[in-house]
Amino acid sequence: MSGGIFILSGAGLSAESGLKTFRAEDGLWEDHRVEDVATPEAFARNPELVQRFYNMRRAQAAEAEPNAAHQALARLQAEYDGTVYLVTQNVDDLLERAGAQEVIHMHGALKGAMCAACGHRWPAPMEMHVTDPCPACGTTATRPDIVWFGEIPYHMDAIQTALEDSDLFVAIGTSGVVYPAAGFSQMAQQLGIRTVELNLEASGARFDEVHEGPATRIVPAWVTDVLASQNA
Repeated sequence: MSGGIFILSGAGLSAESGLKTFRAEDGLWEDHRVEDVATPEAFARNPELVQRFYNMRRAQAAEAEPNAAHQALARLQAEYDGTVYLVTQNVDDLLERAGAQEVIHMHGALKGAMCAACGHRWPAPMEMHVTDPCPACGTTATRPDIVWFGEIPYHMDAIQTALEDSDLFVAIGTSGVVYPAAGFSQMAQQLGIRTVELNLEASGARFDEVHEGPATRIVPAWVTDVLASQNA
């Protein structure tokens, strides 16, 4: 097999690097309701809170280190004969820091800032404030370049093209039940693409193959198997 491999990763990929998964069992995210920190309405209502929240997340991500699962995916991309498309719902840069190339961040990135007024984007400082002016238009409407609930994920056309170019769809550390990401596995199945889930626990979604366990154990093992079968 040397056709494209499409990998969709979620919070479970970075959890063992110390970055919390999106929602805890109590429905809170870093002690905040998601509705208070991750929607356009929340930013309009209390931009100071939202900026403080993402400043904290940016600092946490900067202190985190890539784990064995990130490193295994970078290795797969480097050593696989075909193309490995890395599409992530995560906003950290741990895949890139592990050596991965051309990672598609469908939910934006903590290292990015954007202007809510004119749409200009630029590298985010470690701490952002509501008084920060846009470098392009001067408006004080600076926000994290993050896709919030109610907003359309980035790069959807490129993601669909990558999926159509692949022979294997792999979901890693993601429930795969929230749209639009949930639609990717369904689209893969409609296209006749084999589907694999690597997750701490099976999501319950339909996959051809499921591996359960910590990402740092099951992702390197799976990558080793893929590369071994390629060279067999």
